[in-house]
Amino acid sequence: MKLFVKDLTVIDSTYLCPDRGLVGESWLVDIELGGSLNDMDMLLDFGQVKKLIKRLIDDKVDHKLLVPRRSPLCKVSNSEGYMQLDFQRPHGKSIHLRCPDEAYTFIDSVEVSNEALTAYVKAVVLEQLPNNIQDISINLRHEAIDGPYYHYSHGLKKHDGNCQRIAHGHRSTIEILVDAESDVDLATSWAMKWRNIYLGSANDEISVNDISFYQQQEWQQHYAFAYQSPQGFFELVVPKQETDILPCETTVENLAAYIAQTLSKAMDGHTLKVIAYEGVGKGAISEVYR
Repeated sequence: MKLFVKDLTVIDSTYLCPDRGLVGESWLVDIELGGSLNDMDMLLDFGQVKKLIKRLIDDKVDHKLLVPRRSPLCKVSNSEGYMQLDFQRPHGKSIHLRCPDEAYTFIDSVEVSNEALTAYVKAVVLEQLPNNIQDISINLRHEAIDGPYYHYSHGLKKHDGNCQRIAHGHRSTIEILVDAESDVDLATSWAMKWRNIYLGSANDEISVNDISFYQQQEWQQHYAFAYQSPQGFFELVVPKQETDILPCETTVENLAAYIAQTLSKAMDGHTLKVIAYEGVGKGAISEVYR
């Protein structure tokens, strides 16, 4: 007997990639359970599926930085609940963080692939299920997007939940309408501009020399960000060429408004509507009338 749930949850996280750097991603999660019926003639109550399995996935991988444990590029050190991570990419594109331990999830692989993440999630969930469940199948998939989209990473220091983690991200659609007509070219230009980008707030930028673990002269080609939030103190050093610094907090509401206001400066006399998504099925709309 098998039980299935489609679209159980969405994983919004960032993973480290040797080529692309910090990659914001959104995975839809489907599950299928196999086993024998329990005393209620069920494999598992749907309420328990959604409560238990969704909680496990959210706790272990959602809004985290996913790190390939066996990558030769990774160097890790721990101290009093904080973890320093150095991702030594070539050509001056290294990435460095010091964050509370819970901001990271380590995947037992050389690279964070869909297969490696799926295996990790399956192992985490299976060990917490009742004995009548003998098997679980997990499918991580991307939303089918018919139009422009981008991958971005960020952190929201004012957030009271896990969005405060400095390097989590999303795979996000963008739509732009000019005078109520879709402008795919404009949307595509922003999708290309923010492809595999870290979006930092100017309020959080500091000198690389002020990073607590500063040690590299090559960091002069990097931006540095740091902030205190309820979960602890976060620091990040990221290549300038993979970063865009905005004059605002990087909430999706502000991202939509920033795009609309930037475009409006060169489009006097036109109405603009920007629909910016944060992952799957949610986002913000900003409209400018001229």
